[in-house]
Amino acid sequence: MSYADVNGINLYYEIQGEGRPLVLLHGGLGSGEMFAPVLPAFTANRRVVLPDLQGHGRTADVDRPLDIRTMADDIAALIDHLGLEKPDVVGYSLGGGVGLHLALAHPQKVGRLVSASAGIRRNATHADILAQQGQVTGAAAEFMKETPMYELYQRVAPRPEDFPRLLDKIGAAMAVDFDLTDEVRGLSVPTLIVGSDADIVPVAHFVEIFNLLDGGLRDGGWMGEGRPKGGHALAILPGTTHYSLFMSPLFPAAAMAFLDQEG
Repeated sequence: MSYADVNGINLYYEIQGEGRPLVLLHGGLGSGEMFAPVLPAFTANRRVVLPDLQGHGRTADVDRPLDIRTMADDIAALIDHLGLEKPDVVGYSLGGGVGLHLALAHPQKVGRLVSASAGIRRNATHADILAQQGQVTGAAAEFMKETPMYELYQRVAPRPEDFPRLLDKIGAAMAVDFDLTDEVRGLSVPTLIVGSDADIVPVAHFVEIFNLLDGGLRDGGWMGEGRPKGGHALAILPGTTHYSLFMSPLFPAAAMAFLDQEG
């Protein structure tokens, strides 16, 4: 259990396991602890770094917006701080977006990327989910006191009273429009796009991302010669949702099968 002063933030992280480095990034309103059900599958042969992103878990918030690009810069700075040589990165939901921005902005710092349950266009999100996201404000804190997210925050956060502030910031972040279509076309880090078969975006959106990465456009060929030129891949996990994917044994199974590929 350690802290790193990086990029203007005192970033909490844990390291578990031995082997090639892997940075594992949690979802919104969570922390590295949320991966506990599947963590042994990641640490079996990897040195896993589990950061708590800005304002989440044991990382106290700072006076700046919750911006996914800035959080990606935080992780880039953590990689430098720890002296990691092109670690693989696995991110879920918010962490999947952070991982994607990390690979886009700092490709020289990332080996392979797994981005799970993260869309690249805000308007790809189901309309009812967008409506729910619009209701995320500090005023909702009282209604969330019976949720696992609140329980975790109250137990580990340096300033538990900051929970309404975190909700305000997350709500503001989710209201910002974005479209990474053009950027994703140029993604150079080999990436596995992962989604559930009942996610907050349609399955077709994950296919759209894969298409942008030169995937699914032709037959792969007997020797894989028709697969995406950048080494990218796609996995849709059956029987999961956005809220269960990170706990499914299918998640580390798919992620590690991709990350352990050579080249």
